[in-house]
Amino acid sequence: QEHLVESGGGLVQPGGSLRLSCVTARSTYNFIAMGWYRQAPGKEREFVAGLTSSERTTYADFAKDRFAVSRDKNTVWLQMDNLKPEDTAVYYCNVRGRIGDEFWGRGTQVTVSS
Repeated sequence: QEHLVESGGGLVQPGGSLRLSCVTARSTYNFIAMGWYRQAPGKEREFVAGLTSSERTTYADFAKDRFAVSRDKNTVWLQMDNLKPEDTAVYYCNVRGRIGDEFWGRGTQVTVSS
């Protein structure tokens, strides 16, 4: 079992920035992949950004040039810049272990509004 705790969400104006964090119980170097997903009201959960154990990053088209995923020993980060109202959603951290196990955090709310 893995315990993930997200934080850093909140209310921000359009054009603003937020940095989300996901603290993991084990070192992030135990995971083959880490990432962020989001779910807006009435919509399905969607991929935002991912990071592999070899440090390769991938982004959804809407996240390219605005979001950046990174990690250190026990935290996965998502830097979000130039936020737009359509970025409003609950953001979830996801990690995948080496034996096919997968874990989710409980999410952190991001609201972009003037």
